[in-house]
Formats: sequence, structure tokens, C-alpha cells
Amino acid sequence: MPASDIAIPYGAYWSTPFARWQGSLSHLNSVEFAAHVAKAAMAKRNISPEALDYAVLGTTVPQHHSFYGVPWLTGMIGAPDVSGPTINQACATSARCLAAAAEEIDAGAASATLVVAADRCSNGPMIYYPNPLGPGGAGVNENWVLDNFSNDPYAKVAMVDTAENCARKWQITTAEQHDVVLRRQAQYDEALADDAAFMKRYMELPFAVPDARYGKTVKTIAGDEGVIHSTAEGLAKLRPVKPDGSVTFGGQTHPADGNCGMIVTTSEKAREMQSDKIAIRVLGFGQARTEKAHMPAATVPAARKALAAAGIDIKQIDAVKSHNPFAVNDIVFARETGFPLEKMNNYGCSLIWGHPQGPTGLRSIIELIEELALRGGGYGLFQGCAAGDTGMAVVIKVGDR
Repeated sequence: MPASDIAIPYGAYWSTPFARWQGSLSHLNSVEFAAHVAKAAMAKRNISPEALDYAVLGTTVPQHHSFYGVPWLTGMIGAPDVSGPTINQACATSARCLAAAAEEIDAGAASATLVVAADRCSNGPMIYYPNPLGPGGAGVNENWVLDNFSNDPYAKVAMVDTAENCARKWQITTAEQHDVVLRRQAQYDEALADDAAFMKRYMELPFAVPDARYGKTVKTIAGDEGVIHSTAEGLAKLRPVKPDGSVTFGGQTHPADGNCGMIVTTSEKAREMQSDKIAIRVLGFGQARTEKAHMPAATVPAARKALAAAGIDIKQIDAVKSHNPFAVNDIVFARETGFPLEKMNNYGCSLIWGHPQGPTGLRSIIELIEELALRGGGYGLFQGCAAGDTGMAVVIKVGDR
């Protein structure tokens, strides 16, 4: 899908640190927490809730009262007249939310949209599905998070199996995967340099963690929590998760908790909302589905569709961010597109800082914007895979207003 006049005001976005599941954010309802963060972030940026006329919420793990979705979220931030859809598209949720906002603005039905993505993998719900025809009327239980990590009901595989299938098809070794992990770790370390100067461009640090009633601060965290700093020696000791496989626990991401937000609008509105001279345009989206049980490879056709929608070639792309739940993702993408493997994911990626599902892509897009701003502008591509062997991609341009 091409985007005509879709803009993001520079700086009108934010993210919490991501905390490994069962960590410092595990006691917070993800929607309430996202509203708490968005309200404070908008106030700091002098963006009034009254400026909004649409909102999109992306969330993939049900929370208490999340049935009420966007109307609950916008009510909590002080925009009780604003509504919109609540979206769940697994790991592609952020990109889909951005596309939904762009489509509404492009149609002239909205002019300033709040996009919020929020999830808590911690304490995922146990769901009981009644079955009157079951033995004695017994139903079926599902652990929303764990059961869906381990079983695609269509492909009949766990997510790690899709990475193994790609590793076999592209003949990717464990050593190659671990080399990518070490490179991504070094890139993330650049975001931590100078007292996390890069991350502080969009993240409030140190971050005050509220109690569940949002009445007081229970602790502060310096940044992403639970990140494992891999070493070549440590990775070499790991054995593959699957017998006769190649993917180790070191070569994949970890579940996490957190949220992100962003304002999406028109170029004219963006100029009204920001004082900086940097302009951010959303140029195109792509969605694709790949061969059954080969999820990491879906990023390639999705990226090609987004590039075609934007009317540019991969050779014109200055920076790439990926949602890479497996190191395999980046290797496949680099081999198929020719984009240098070592130049992808500067300043961090989900392989290192974790994967709260819904917010993962939005944080990547925020970091992509900031990387391009530091470069003085250019074209950026976000691409990521998602459950069901699907993928989504977004092309943006950062330049002078």
C-alpha cells in the first residue's frame, strides 16, 4: 500500500524500556500502563489529547478489561471523544496499526491519530473454551502465550521449527547465527553509550515504574531489563534447542513487557505539532505470506512489496531495522535482498532487547527514525515476521521539512 501524505511529527513518539517477562513490569495491566505512559509523554511534548481525532491500539495478549480497547485507552488519557480499532496481528501488530492509521488519514476520515502498542507477556491468561460435546461436557484449556509459542495450528510446528526450516533451506550454521548475535549485541551497546544517549532520544530514563494503582513509584529502572550480554565463549557452550537443529537459546529473542506510542498525521499537522525542522514521511507498506512453516522468510516478500509501494529500490535504503526473533531472520533477509548483514539494526533490535509482541515493531520504527535523523536523513525500511508465516514492512523517509 502506498502512502500519500502520511507524516510523523519528529519526536512525537515514545517507548518504555522493555523488561523480560516476570520482571519489573509484570504487575501492570498493559492497556492501563500504556495510557499512563502516553498521557505523560504527550504532556511532555505539548500535544493535547484534544488534537486527536482517531486512535489505534495494538495488543496481542488479553488483559483485564481489554475488551473495551481504544475507548478505554483514550478515555484514560483525556480524549473521551476519540475512538478507533483495536488490532491483533501477532508480531506484525505495530506495522498493521501504523497502516490502519495511514489509511484513515489518507481517506480524509482522520487528521491526527494516536497509535499505541502495548503487551505484557508476563502472566498470560489461561483461557477455558467450553465444549458441550466433550466427554462429560469438558472443555479445552489454553495458555494464551505459551501454547501459541509452541504450536501453529495450521503449520503444526513451534515457532523455533520455522527458524530451523529456514536454517536448513539456506544452509545457515549455528556459528553464523552466533556471529549475528554478537554483532547485534555490539550495535545495542552503541545505544547504551554516553549514558544511553541514543535511547534517551525517545525514552524517559531512568524510568519510574508505578504501582498497579498508579499512585506511587515502586522502583526505577535504568533501561531495558533482563537483556543477556552474550559473549563468543558463552554462545559456544550452548547446544541447539532441537535435536539435530542449529538454533540455540542464544540465537533467539526473549518474551518481554512494555509499550510504545506515536502520533501519525498529515504533513501540515506535523508542522503544527513540532518545532524541529526534520520531516518524517511514511511512504509505503507491504504484507506477505511465505512457504508454510518458514516464518522468518516472510520478511523478504513483505519488504519487496513495501519498496514497490514506495517506488524505490533496496539499494536506495540507508537503514534497515528488523523484528528478528531469530538470528536466522537477518541472515535470510541479507542473502535474499543484498542489504549488508552487518549494517542492519544499528543501535539495537528485538533479538537483543526482547519481544513484547505488539510494541516490538513500533519501537524498531522509532529507532529507525532516530538513526536516520542522526545520519542527516534518508530512506529507512522496517521489516518483521509474524505468526502464521507472515510478514509486514514499512518504508519511511526522513529529511528536511
